[in-house]
Amino acid sequence: MKRVLRRHLVQGLLGFLGLALFGCSSADNEMAGGNLSAVNHTLKGINWFSVNGYRAHGGGGASCCIVMPVKWRPGLKANVEWEADPDPYAYSKWPKDEKGYWAAQAKHKANYQHHSATVDIPEWPGTERCGLKVHFLVCNKIKVTSSCWGYGSPHNPIKEPLEMKEPAVCPK
Repeated sequence: MKRVLRRHLVQGLLGFLGLALFGCSSADNEMAGGNLSAVNHTLKGINWFSVNGYRAHGGGGASCCIVMPVKWRPGLKANVEWEADPDPYAYSKWPKDEKGYWAAQAKHKANYQHHSATVDIPEWPGTERCGLKVHFLVCNKIKVTSSCWGYGSPHNPIKEPLEMKEPAVCPK
């Protein structure tokens, strides 16, 4: 546990220093904080995720905060890491006694999956950006958006449905 915390602390610190140094290189690189949120389109559970070292809970809603440029520029990337639970409702089948519960939980955690992907952050108009939303899709794919429109709005750029089933074979 300490090793994981230390790794995320180092990643966050390096990400912050990188952004700070990059921000000093140009007057056009003004930075601002925003919310970091997840939309899960799969049947898997998303336990947690991080974007460029900023960590959040994967259950939905918004977590504070991520630092992003006020103005979009080409080459912005989101380095996303996440932990998926392939059977998020398994706890309902666990034994009720304490010893059996902890044994079942340890066995269940062994099935957690860790993934990472790097994607482009799409352009936003002017200074209108509303944090960063990570959309988790089947086949361990992701999309990100900074749109101010919520999921389900006809103006939101992400159109994939929720509760998508994993295909038998994922395309490469």
